[in-house]
Amino acid sequence: MFTTIYDVIVIGGGHAGSEAAAASANMGCKTLLITMSLQNIAQMSCNPAMGGIAKGQIIREIDALGGYSALVTDNTAIQFKMLNKSKGPAMWSPRAQSDRMRFSEYWRLMLEKTLNIDFYQDNVTDLLFDGNTIVGVKTALGIKIKSRTVIITAGTFLNGLIHIGEKTFGGGRAGEGASIGITEALERVGFESGRMKTGTPPRVDGRSLDYSKMIEQPGDENPEKFSYLSTTKPLEKQRSCYMSYTSKEVHNLLRTGFERSPMFSGRIKSIGPRYCPSIEDKIDRFATKERHQLFVEPEGWDTAEVYVNGFSTSLPEDVQDKALRKVAGFENVKFFRYGYAIEYDFFPPTQLSHTLETKLIKNLYFAGQINGTTGYEEAAAQGLMAGINAALKIQNKHPFILKRNDAYIGVLIDDLITKGTEEPYRMFTSRAEYRTLLRQDNADLRLTPLAFKLGLASKERMDRVIEKQSKTDLFVKFLTDTSVKPTEINPILEDKNTAKIPQSMKLFKIAARPQLDFKDLKKLPKVEAFIKENNIDNEIVEQTEIHVKYAGYIAKEKNQADKLNRLENVAIPSTFDYSKVKSLSIEARQKLTKIKPITISQASRISGVSPSDVSVLLVYMGR
Repeated sequence: MFTTIYDVIVIGGGHAGSEAAAASANMGCKTLLITMSLQNIAQMSCNPAMGGIAKGQIIREIDALGGYSALVTDNTAIQFKMLNKSKGPAMWSPRAQSDRMRFSEYWRLMLEKTLNIDFYQDNVTDLLFDGNTIVGVKTALGIKIKSRTVIITAGTFLNGLIHIGEKTFGGGRAGEGASIGITEALERVGFESGRMKTGTPPRVDGRSLDYSKMIEQPGDENPEKFSYLSTTKPLEKQRSCYMSYTSKEVHNLLRTGFERSPMFSGRIKSIGPRYCPSIEDKIDRFATKERHQLFVEPEGWDTAEVYVNGFSTSLPEDVQDKALRKVAGFENVKFFRYGYAIEYDFFPPTQLSHTLETKLIKNLYFAGQINGTTGYEEAAAQGLMAGINAALKIQNKHPFILKRNDAYIGVLIDDLITKGTEEPYRMFTSRAEYRTLLRQDNADLRLTPLAFKLGLASKERMDRVIEKQSKTDLFVKFLTDTSVKPTEINPILEDKNTAKIPQSMKLFKIAARPQLDFKDLKKLPKVEAFIKENNIDNEIVEQTEIHVKYAGYIAKEKNQADKLNRLENVAIPSTFDYSKVKSLSIEARQKLTKIKPITISQASRISGVSPSDVSVLLVYMGR
């Protein structure tokens, strides 16, 4: 029986729960991870991949803060791509295909090697409160376990309901039961809940596919990796993905199942992810589009199982079977498992503070899909932050809050608690107003010094950041101070179809030209010698090139961020009574009273709060 009073109990062993447990344990807290299945730690419930547009930036930020997701991904990846490389560096986003089974196994082994973590397989069915403070949990076996803080990361398991055609059954994931009791316990103490929906495509037998009819999608020729640490290495070999397309015939076959679809029959009433719709939703909403892309993604190095990305569906299994066989390369497809939709409970995140602690109950934290998000990366980021802040709360230290100009993680959490969400929230680069500052390449420079102070980043990690910054500064200074003669540079400029120089010029000015990249500069003997003498690697070259070419944009965003932070420093007392401020609009009073922003800046981002309302608040705060 459990006689220990834990510092932190984490409910759920998905991506959020795993990062939460690792963070709190690494900060010295006695942590218990309770999950319904210890065999499915950090299971990739949907696609076998990490990263992508904006999501890759989040994984890099998690790594910079001392989280595990990047390390696990690097050690279990089967393919790596840097997306959006044709655009500016603010848009570059790393993505890796993962070996699904090895990913989960590696996560569990890393957690088992982490000091201060205990594990327990059971289902939490109730929460223990002392007034407005949580003090522990109760499991399906009737065991009560006490804790100073609790983090709920239940994913899609809260009253989960799976739909395939006209069939419906309880479950949090295919083959696993739903979690019953937590929602009811939270509602009893006053929390507001809602329902959301997500879905997943079929998994098929790769041995039954004809890849010669598909378009090969290989990884990058020179793959990178996620973690900034030198302990992981880029892939030396990779597995290809493939691409195929649906057709009018496929769409017509899918339509035959619409009357039996839970989406169209009304059995599913909750809202699904806008940016990852089911195949039936796509052909219904985009009726004039003749085809949709399907990405055929292997689930690992050795397994025959394949994930059909783009074919998420809850249509009856016979319709899935008939339609998929009409896709090029799938004529003889064999199904491992059919696609399905799942409905689950979530709790509107406006009920949280920036630390992810609930406003209603002290020492209780929510992270992941319980907050209305979708995606492994968004969940992992929230878990990390909840774990950090639960540990800091126990240690009587100031909370750790990332601002919108600090990290995509800061944007994610601020969006959730300030604006809420009525559909599964997904991160995009467009959500970040300072994305030139929040690049994937500089997450370590931005965040590792903060993590080092928390005790999450090792000295090795911090030393690498110091070296990266100092060598980048050194390279920039070299370019600023060093001139080049026309005879040296003009042949290169002429070859790149850019104007030649009539007299000597500083290298910095020439390097800023968009027609040139640093591969061209390396042709100059003095640049080549500098790189060799100072042991400048490709990462430093990339940092320097970004600094040189985007210095103006970076400076402009920093200036805008500084203006924003002035409002961040104007605090609003938690006891402030908005009902007495009659010059506020009615909507503003209602929204401000509900969300209780902690700064003027946060108040300004609440939907329904106008600039004139912000001006009124500034007057009341004496500004």
